Amino acid sequence: MNAEHLETLLEIAHPLTGAATDYDPLIRLAAGAEVVLLGEATHGTHEFYRARAEITKRLIRELGFCAVAVEADWPDAYRVNRFVRGESTDETAEAALSGFKRFPQWMWRNADVLDFTGWLREYNDALPKNAQRVGFYGLDLYSLHASIEAVTRYLERVDPPAAERAKRRYACFDQFKAMDEYSFRTAVGLTPSCEREVLDQLVDFRRNAAAYATRNGSIPRDEWFYAAENARLVRNAEAYYRAMFDGPNTTWNLRDTHMAETLRSLQGHLSVAGRPARIVVWAHNSHVGDARATEMGQGGQLNIGQLARQSYGDRAVLIGFTTYEGTVTAASDWEGPAERKIVRPGHPDSYESLFYQVDCPAFFLTLRDKAAVTILDEPRLERAIGVIYRPDTERGSHYFYARLGHQFDAVIHFDRTRAVEPLEKSALWVQGEMPETYPSGI
Repeated sequence: MNAEHLETLLEIAHPLTGAATDYDPLIRLAAGAEVVLLGEATHGTHEFYRARAEITKRLIRELGFCAVAVEADWPDAYRVNRFVRGESTDETAEAALSGFKRFPQWMWRNADVLDFTGWLREYNDALPKNAQRVGFYGLDLYSLHASIEAVTRYLERVDPPAAERAKRRYACFDQFKAMDEYSFRTAVGLTPSCEREVLDQLVDFRRNAAAYATRNGSIPRDEWFYAAENARLVRNAEAYYRAMFDGPNTTWNLRDTHMAETLRSLQGHLSVAGRPARIVVWAHNSHVGDARATEMGQGGQLNIGQLARQSYGDRAVLIGFTTYEGTVTAASDWEGPAERKIVRPGHPDSYESLFYQVDCPAFFLTLRDKAAVTILDEPRLERAIGVIYRPDTERGSHYFYARLGHQFDAVIHFDRTRAVEPLEKSALWVQGEMPETYPSGI
């Protein structure tokens, strides 16, 4: 990158100074949007969570966004939804977040999400009695067993015979100790799949949907929608686990297609009087950025960002995040404890390194600006840290090529960031990674 391009980026960058007006251009960019997708380059960076919360608050207050949909399990997030809407028995935001028990708990059980959940409850409590409350929902599909329980529990209230039918169908999964066993045994033909059972149950539920939605006036319409989405989730989760031996592209595409479908379904449920509901999405950059502008897309993967652009066009705004160095909350292995790890400086050929050279510690670029798109059109490495971070294999494990100017509508960059604070801190997190263990090789 030559000096002229760096000067241009500095000229068009919007510095982040901590002022209340910092994100004004982003709010203007979102003025006509139905969905705003806010990413993150890691699943464990404080600045990303804080910025998403601040932008989301403004979208809610100033533009009337009525829901936050996150990369989390539907039942766990719905418990938070009930709390922020004043409909649960949870007395505190921390209690409402206690449903997030599945690894990695820190993604949603952290100090920043706790603060935002408390703010959302206070915001809703201050609204007029008949105003639409802002909700909090999950987009993911890993909650097969919890969703089965939610479907049968709902049917026990509105249609006990249907509940018994559902239990018999879902009992197909009882022979498996875990879903990885289900994936293996069905893949090699040792055991028939449960595909027919979950599909029959979904069809049965949908056939009676109108009756369920009106059968008992004491059961809110939201409860019917929650159960209906759980029935659809069980069907999609079964397909996901059955496809695990087909290769990573198949399961990735099934998962992101499910998240996009959930977003559409949620919008339909929340829209009022022909006015489309406006929704904020929180998910990783790898889900939020348009896959067609990345190495992922070239390899056959799609994502919710791509699907949102295809569905909504300019009414979808995709915002990514990057960081050059700092610390991050992540694990060394799946199901491992949360650790506070050192994020090594960005690779010399990466967007992270390029933005570090702009000589502005925190800024954002609006990528609908032709000058920015032109400069960022050439493919570069982009870093993606998920719930696992292995610095010693960073180039192979955490970088992919992307054309960032086409991947997002805006990108927010921080030179240095710090680890998000889990509500439950392991000894490894408190201690942090020792400098002498910092790997030296690339």
